[in-house]
Amino acid sequence: MAPPTRTPRTDWIEAGLRALATGGPGAVRVERLATTLGVTRGGFYGHFENRDALLEAMLDSWERAAIDEVYAQVERRGGDARRKIRRAGALTFSAQLLPIDLAIREWSRQDSAVAERLGRVDGRRLDYLRSLFASFCSGQDEIEARSVLAFSLAIAHHFIGIGDGPRRRDESLELAIGHLLR
Repeated sequence: MAPPTRTPRTDWIEAGLRALATGGPGAVRVERLATTLGVTRGGFYGHFENRDALLEAMLDSWERAAIDEVYAQVERRGGDARRKIRRAGALTFSAQLLPIDLAIREWSRQDSAVAERLGRVDGRRLDYLRSLFASFCSGQDEIEARSVLAFSLAIAHHFIGIGDGPRRRDESLELAIGHLLR
């Protein structure tokens, strides 16, 4: 008789990130995740000491995906700095990563350790943007302004209602990006 299969650690982390994205940190409950995964919660404790350990592993996974994996993919595909900036933005704020990123931003408002982690991640993102903008902008002020504006636009455009203006949301976003990348 074959031994029972164990739910992989990564499955618990991914289920936790999905729960976080849809319901915030309060939705990340061991019993609920076990139900979602179709397993008993006993397997959870083979991977994690407690819920806090899962939350920490989720943040580690998000950080790797949001920084290391995005940058590796951007650099592997190559291109000039402008193309890399566009690609990094598209990957960082993709349909897969954006809901998690926004949930972590909300969570950081209530948890100083999460806020510290988010600050580190955003700092690395801005450093990468600065290095890319430095290849075609002159002067530290210009590099800093474009980096902060591009990053702010990437986050905030999800919250801005365009309304009945002359352009659709995607057209307005593209116009703003075009200005930043000149």
